[in-house]
Amino acid sequence: MDKKNALRAGAVAAGSTLMMLLMTSPALAVVRDDGDDPGQGISVAETVGLYVALPIVLFLVIAGLVMVLDKSPKQQG
Repeated sequence: MDKKNALRAGAVAAGSTLMMLLMTSPALAVVRDDGDDPGQGISVAETVGLYVALPIVLFLVIAGLVMVLDKSPKQQG
């Protein structure tokens, strides 16, 4: 791909991203809907545990199970 096409592709990507950002309306989180009953917020430690630690632990458990239960013949040599 030559420089002109790369520049054109970058400009189209940047322009479409900018247009999407400008066309989206802000979330109306201040206005409550009927039946909306938000619970208590969670702490920083709970947030990190839920969105960082838990996925890492799940990944390690799944990867460990795959390695332990692997039935393929072992290569020697």
